[in-house]
Amino acid sequence: MGPPVAIITGASQGIGAGLVAGYRSAGYAVVGVARSFPPTDRDDSDYAAVAGDLGDALTARRAVALARDRFGRIDTLINNAGIYIGKPFTEYTLDDYAAITAVNLTGFFCITQLAIAAMVDHGSGHVVNVSTSLVDNADSTRPSALPALTKGGLVAASRSLAIEYASRGVRVNAVALGVVKTPAHDPASYEGLEAFHPLGRVGEITDVVDAILYLERATFVTGETLHVDGGQAAGR
Repeated sequence: MGPPVAIITGASQGIGAGLVAGYRSAGYAVVGVARSFPPTDRDDSDYAAVAGDLGDALTARRAVALARDRFGRIDTLINNAGIYIGKPFTEYTLDDYAAITAVNLTGFFCITQLAIAAMVDHGSGHVVNVSTSLVDNADSTRPSALPALTKGGLVAASRSLAIEYASRGVRVNAVALGVVKTPAHDPASYEGLEAFHPLGRVGEITDVVDAILYLERATFVTGETLHVDGGQAAGR
């Protein structure tokens, strides 16, 4: 029997790359999914990369088929991929709407449906959906109705799926993130954002990885939304 297997979306950089490293360190084989990967991101015995648009159902089918064919099972799915476009609500365009829903909703739907079916066949599994603390803590200085619409939907779907599949051994949880520092953005762009978090700092990728690995190990936890937001959810 081989190692447990995780599919991680948005795996090529930032939080996704951190999750790939974290799960591999925890002994998992990983299938990473992203639009593209850096040249240094090579397949090996316990890692495989699937390049493609998550808004395309074919990408989801390829990722799930690769996990089952190469590693024999799917134990975990981390729906980390997402698009954030923040602007006043009346300034959103139909192109903005299409871009956000393609990844945040359609991508989630396509890959999660296939992964849960595989988990049910196996008799166990775990899905983690990555959301944002802005769903619970709207901020007039950071208007973000479309991210809230889509990522809030993932939180609601997490609870619904957790109950639907609990009797079949599949857990479903969510994490709601505050501002998390990633290499994709200029470090200067995070200046002043500490004030949004009662703990007085922005999040690090390791904070997110640690939280999701906690949920992975917490086998009596399902339907939960874990806020990884420096205390934002508790108040300011």
